Amino acid sequence: MSPASISLGGPDPGSRPLTVSEFTRQVKAVLEGGIEPCWVRGEVSNLRIQPSGHVYFSLKDAGAQLSAVMFRAQAARQSIKLGDGLQVVAFGSVSVYEPRGQYQLNVKTLVDDGVGALQREYEALRRRLSDEGLFDAARKKPIPQMPATVGFVTSPTGAAAQDFMRILIRRGWRGRVVVLPAKVQGEGAAAEMVEMLGLAETLGIFDLIVIGRGGGSIEDLWAFNEEPLVRAVASCRIPTISAVGHEIDFTLCDFAADLRAETPSGAAELISSEFVRFAERTESAGRAISSAIDEAVSRARERVSHGRSRLRLLSPAAQVERGYLRLDDMSNRLGSALRSSVQLRRHRLSGAASRLDRASPETRVQIASHRLLSLWKRLQGASPGSVLNRGFAIVRDEKGRPVIRRAGIVPGQRLEAEFADGRTPLRAERG
Repeated sequence: MSPASISLGGPDPGSRPLTVSEFTRQVKAVLEGGIEPCWVRGEVSNLRIQPSGHVYFSLKDAGAQLSAVMFRAQAARQSIKLGDGLQVVAFGSVSVYEPRGQYQLNVKTLVDDGVGALQREYEALRRRLSDEGLFDAARKKPIPQMPATVGFVTSPTGAAAQDFMRILIRRGWRGRVVVLPAKVQGEGAAAEMVEMLGLAETLGIFDLIVIGRGGGSIEDLWAFNEEPLVRAVASCRIPTISAVGHEIDFTLCDFAADLRAETPSGAAELISSEFVRFAERTESAGRAISSAIDEAVSRARERVSHGRSRLRLLSPAAQVERGYLRLDDMSNRLGSALRSSVQLRRHRLSGAASRLDRASPETRVQIASHRLLSLWKRLQGASPGSVLNRGFAIVRDEKGRPVIRRAGIVPGQRLEAEFADGRTPLRAERG
């Protein structure tokens, strides 16, 4: 079946199901017939060299991975030494290994990628310059904490310069920045930056030099790996900060400079950090001084107010006023004491008069008269005449004795009844 006969529409109800082998052969025909041999760039990984001489490996990049095979005849003709992590450009055609249903790149030719060559060149130059002692810590100059004038060797139109200035402005830095314009990429960039470093030393106005640019590929940053520029940075008499690329980017200028900043923005933060710290300390000290002054003024005002109060108290007028106040107070206290004493004596006199009244003969005679009168009234109330006046009568026998029991009366006995208004004779009858 030709590749053109594969249907992309819906299933045909009358079609026969394909076996796995038949389907894989169709895929093989489509891939091998539809993709022309081409160049593929990637990083070598999972390298396996078989005893037979065949070489199996993968080509990968950030987004995908491709299985590759290079048979013994082609592998024997290659001049590069394969290894994991090597960047290569491979020429070959796609093939399908039917037993596994796996497609792979059948490599005919391998060439070293330019990035890989640059990386090897970078490592070789780094080792050579390091062996010379160019990167030794003993050569590093201290970075000034508060640089007044900073030179920035970079492209004046690049984003790095704008980010650098924006950070310094945002953090309130008060120094001066002079951009020393130079190409930072391409042919002649390293020479221009070397020239700007020399100019900075000649001018003699800079406390600190920053050299750098924004991020990019290794080719974009290669100017900062060129030996003349690396040596110029290392020998610069002015303290130097290298701020090239992003955090993961390292150039030889980073090793040669007195200090490496991860980015140009990071360099701006490093430069302004001490200024910000001192500014914060100054602001804090200013607040403390202001608070101390306010407190001192407040205490002085309190002392002045206290002094004024004491002065008013010690003045003649105040003493006269206090004398008047004391005189009034004593007068009030004396009047109160006199009134209290008079009232106490009046109370005592009243008590003595009461006791004298109770002890006088006239009072005692009056009291005795009242008691005698009361006893007389009680005696009158208990007298026979009083009893008779209340309706009672006294029965007497012939001898004039009161008869108090009925049992002592005999029939025919002569009796006498005494009433309030007189006496009446009585004779007892049989009852």
